[in-house]
Parts: sequence; C-alpha cells; structure tokens
Amino acid sequence: MHSSLNNLVLEVKGLRTSFYTSEGDIPAVDDIDLHVERGEILGVVGESGCGKSVTSLSIMGLIPSPPGRIVAGQILFEGDNLLDASEKKMRSIRGDDIAMIFQEPMTSLNPLFTIGNQLIEALSTHRSWSKKRYQERAVAMLELVGLPRARELMHAYPHELSGGMRQRVMIAMAIICDPKLLIADEPTTALDVTIQKQILRLMKKINDTLGTSIMVITHDLGVVAEICDRVVVMYAGKIVEEGSVESLFHHPSHPYTKGLLASVPDIRSKSETLYSIPGNVPKPGSIMKGCRFAQRCTSVMDHCFTEDPPLISIKDSSQKVRCFLYNGEEEPAHEATTP
Repeated sequence: MHSSLNNLVLEVKGLRTSFYTSEGDIPAVDDIDLHVERGEILGVVGESGCGKSVTSLSIMGLIPSPPGRIVAGQILFEGDNLLDASEKKMRSIRGDDIAMIFQEPMTSLNPLFTIGNQLIEALSTHRSWSKKRYQERAVAMLELVGLPRARELMHAYPHELSGGMRQRVMIAMAIICDPKLLIADEPTTALDVTIQKQILRLMKKINDTLGTSIMVITHDLGVVAEICDRVVVMYAGKIVEEGSVESLFHHPSHPYTKGLLASVPDIRSKSETLYSIPGNVPKPGSIMKGCRFAQRCTSVMDHCFTEDPPLISIKDSSQKVRCFLYNGEEEPAHEATTP
C-alpha cells in the first residue's frame, strides 16, 4: 500500500505532550511522528507508561489540562490540524469522524441508562433523524457487532451484560456514526482469551466491511499479529521502531522490539522460563540524554548514554529504527544480539 497525502486519514508530526508536576515539565510523548492510512489497521505497542495512551488522548483532544498540555507538533486529520480546532469543533469531530473505544467498558457506559438510550444519544449528538431511524440504526449496530436479540438488548442496562457483551456495545457505540478513524485503547485487556479473540475478529470485520481505519493501542504483540497491518513500537515516550507487521515480526531490529518478541510465550517450546527484559520502563522525564533504552539494553555502547539515536530507515526494508546499531546507509553497523 503506497501512501500518498490523500491516502492518509491521520498524520501526527513532532507531537510532544507534557505534564507539569512539582518536579517540572515531564514529557510523556516526546517528538513522535506517525500516520494511519485509509482502510489500514495500525498497532501502537509498548509497555505501560511508554506514552501510547497519552498519544491517543492527544489525538482525541482529551488530555486533562492542567496538568497536561500539548507543547509542540501537529495532529492532521484529513489534512486539518486538530490542534487549531475549537472545543466546539472537536466535540463535533469526536464520536463522528474519530471515535474511541476505552479499556474498561463498565466505566464508559452509564449504569443508569439502557443500552438503547446510550446508543441513540451517541447518534443524536451528531445526526438529526427521526426517532424510528435512530432506533433502527442502533439495532443494526448491535446486530453488526454480533449481539443476539438486539431489539431486546436495547432495553437492558449495562450491569445485566457480561464483560464481552459490554465491550461489543462500546464498539457499537463507537461505530454508530460511521467514523473514518477508530482508536481502540487496549480493547481486550479485561476479557478472557476466547472473548478477546472474538473482539479482535469483530474489529477486523468492521475494518473490512465499513473500511474504517483503526489505530489499536496495546501492550500485547499477539493482538498486533492478529489484526494489524503496520506497527509502531513505543518506548519511554519515543517511537523506537516501525514497519509492516510481517517485517517487524520476522526481522525485529531494535533491541527493545527483540526483547518484546522474545518475552511472548511460545507453546511450541519446552522452555520452563519466560524471557523478560531486565529492568523497568524509566519514569517519564528521568532520562534527559542518550538512548532511553540504554540502561536495559544487551547491545549497549558507550555513546548510547550520551547521544540520542535518530529514527532511520533500514535499507531494503519498510522498517525504521531508532538505534545506533544501524546507520541507515547499509546493513546493520553492528548486528544486534537477540536475547
């Protein structure tokens, strides 16, 4: 898929989102560039605290201010910079052109209103239709997300549904206005494995049937392998690697990506112990110079602690990597060791 400007639904350029604390200005997202093409599913992957949820909230215009604010960059949705949009304009975009599915459906659904009521409210905010048309659209969405007895469900309350059903209702609510971009923040975290699989399949179906572009925020590489076309790997507020899912899974370049892939359990191996990357994600703002991953890296060199590696394209590959093991012009300068 070749990207051209009119093929991009979303383009994030040089985004920096900081939080002001008693310790000063802490950058949670530090100068990131990413894009989502029409009809593609992009995975944004990384451990907790890497800045991936802050990225999605920045795009939605939902960063709590204070203490947070976007200090630099552009967020272009179909060519328009959302950072220039008024709150009124953002309200009309949110839920209509860009919709979001949050991690925990129980906190996103109102316990006092029926499912039908909440679906219709999500629709009536952006459409002026007849009551009958609202009803029909809501029922059709519940059917599309695979919920049985959709008409009866319209009268049910959130607490009467299982976690998997609530997550489907959340997805129905997110797609009811037929958004161009759907952002799913850890959409399967609280669900058991079988339901996770069903929800991922459902998101793929929405992408196929409605042509919706989807950005999936996750810490789980299994989710990425299942449904994504491209993947961006984040670490400590920066993008450390990006590329097609196929190339990144078969030829991971950044030592962090290699560590993430090595720590995925493999049912074919007899190993009793799981690999885990040594150390923890640094506290945002605690590393002011050098590579953020240097302290945990098995291939670290002296200058990794003093210089910040740029994000470079790897020759003969769709991948980009932020690492001194690669110099861009040729094959790896030093082959990174696999854990």
